Amino acid sequence: MCAARCVPYLLRRMNAAAKLAHTGHRYRTVFISDVHLGTRGCRSDFLIDFLRRVHCERLFLVGDIIDGWRLRKSWYWDEQCDEVLRLILRHARAGTEVTYIPGNHDEMFRAWLPLGLEIAGVRLRKEAVHVTADNRRLLVIHGDEFDSVVRYAKFLALLGDWAYASALRFNTWFNAVRRRLGYPYWSLSQWLKRQVKEAVKAIDRFEVALANEAGRRGFDGVVCGHIHHAEMRDVNGILYINDGDWVESCTALVEHDDGRLELVDWAALNRLSFFAPRGVGEPAAA
Repeated sequence: MCAARCVPYLLRRMNAAAKLAHTGHRYRTVFISDVHLGTRGCRSDFLIDFLRRVHCERLFLVGDIIDGWRLRKSWYWDEQCDEVLRLILRHARAGTEVTYIPGNHDEMFRAWLPLGLEIAGVRLRKEAVHVTADNRRLLVIHGDEFDSVVRYAKFLALLGDWAYASALRFNTWFNAVRRRLGYPYWSLSQWLKRQVKEAVKAIDRFEVALANEAGRRGFDGVVCGHIHHAEMRDVNGILYINDGDWVESCTALVEHDDGRLELVDWAALNRLSFFAPRGVGEPAAA
């Protein structure tokens, strides 16, 4: 009786794993964050392409996967948002260990953390520990706890979120003009972050604070998201890595089988156009 039920289930898992294994990119571990599903700025089309073509043993969702802040203000949810979630669940069914660490934009899931839930193969955790193949211990955390604006002045954080969304909307029109003139895509908000001295200082303080916390707790490094600034560097002897976002940079952190860590710029690597019409393409198996 049990065998009759289990065999079809195991066959489905094996078939799903086989499909993912032939997508061309295999990694030991993948980290993504700051997808912001539910916003018009989310490049869910690029993430769909990534999730379809990547196979990994472990997948860490390092916060702000769904943008609850934006959805509370105005509802926006399209087929591509559904497809991203379907692909994550397909990875879980194929045997990938999926860990979801909620951030500040999807903080509604933090209320479930004390329950230690696992939903459809996706484990909810406040933070996680990852040991690389070369035996380095990494703290995996979204990082908003170390952002003083989010922690102590949520009104300012919401104001900053509105300003960022406005910059993205302006960026769309600005790049439409650039395209007509024959110029490539250019990110206004990323440029502003690099140019504004206080923003640069805030990023540095954030990186140092997280590295110090990881060092204090005996880790070799930290993997985080939150600030939409992909980076990998040594901070006082601690490896600091930010896996970026899927709004502008469209980056992921990947671990190779030998433990080597790499930031992958998926849009640049695959020459994906920010101007091209968005499309879902072939749907994932349900």
